[in-house]
Parts: sequence; C-alpha cells; structure tokens
Amino acid sequence: METFIIVLLVLTSIAAVTVIVERALALREEKVAPRALTEAVVNYSTPRDLQMLKSVCSQNASPLAKLLLFSAEHLDMPKSENSALVETRARYEISKLERGLVVLEIIVGIAPLMGLVGTIFGLISLFGSMDTGAAANTGKFANGISIALYATLMGLVIAIPALISWSYFSRKVEAFAVKMEAVCDEFLRKHYRNETAVAEAAAGAQRAAAAAAKSH
Repeated sequence: METFIIVLLVLTSIAAVTVIVERALALREEKVAPRALTEAVVNYSTPRDLQMLKSVCSQNASPLAKLLLFSAEHLDMPKSENSALVETRARYEISKLERGLVVLEIIVGIAPLMGLVGTIFGLISLFGSMDTGAAANTGKFANGISIALYATLMGLVIAIPALISWSYFSRKVEAFAVKMEAVCDEFLRKHYRNETAVAEAAAGAQRAAAAAAKSH
C-alpha cells in the first residue's frame, strides 16, 4: 500500500510539472495578446484601416487576433449586437486559456491527502507489527515513523508549487481577459464612431446638395 501511494504521488508530481510547463509556455503575452495587435488597434482611425488590422491579426495568430477578426466579420451588425457576440466568443477563448488549471487545482487538494493516507497506513503497519522487543528498539521505531512521514512530506512538496502556479496562472488569465476585452472594445468604439461620422458627413453633403438644387 505504501508503495502504491508513493507511485501515485510520483505520477501526480509528473502531471503537475507537465501542466505548469505547458501553461507557462502558453500563457505568454506574445501567444495571447501580442503587442502588435494592441498597437494596430491604437493606430486604427478610419474604416479604411480595417484591412491593415486584419493583416496584422493574420500575422499574429492568438486569442486576441481571433476576437478582433470575429468582431470584424460582424461589423454589418449594430454595435450592441456585435459587442454581445464578441463577449460570448471571448468566454470561449478564455476557457481555452484556463485549460489545465483545473488539474493543478485538483492536485493541490489531493496531493496532501494522498500523503496523509500513506503516512497513516505506514504508522498503522508499524504499530501493528511491533512486539516488545521492537518497542524497546527506539532507533528502529523512529526510523519507521520517519519513513511513514515521508509520504506527507512528498504530498506537501507537490501541493505547494501546484498551489502557487495555479494562483499565478489564474491571475494571469484574468489579466489577459481584461486586456482582450479592452482592446476589442476600443476597436469597436473607434470603428462605429468613425462610421457614424462618415455617414453623418455624407448625409450633410446630400442635404447641402439638395438645398443648393432648390435654390437654383
């Protein structure tokens, strides 16, 4: 039983390290929200810049690029409906960024418990196999207790880094979510504001032309 618990703890540690390394590589700024996309939205001034923005998105494949392209595909819709669609799509992209974090959360909970189970089972086996002679041998008794406690130590050694990583990556996903929402909102705000301005200018020109025609 002790060997089984130790093997489980080793497999759990391997899973934790794998998830930590994978998330550390995936949750980088250039992988989620490249600076080039942010700068492209900042420099977006008129609907004529839309093709330039799409080109930058194609060159910087990322969740933010997907959201910007998704919103650009629905610019024929009113701003409120487009924003609602982008929010729904953003939740899907964020859920992909959170992939693997649930594994770390589970490891944080079960690793100490598995270590505790191993320790308790080891102590039960130790006391159950003791006789009078073994009880008198304090060195052997202390060694048996130390071996049993190693399982708890292993569980804590696995759980603590997993907890730190889970908290760090969760906060990082939240920060990326806020940033992507802000960038997409800025893009939509600029596009619809400029589109409205162009429409109003065209309407004003038409009214001026009509007035001039009437005067003649």
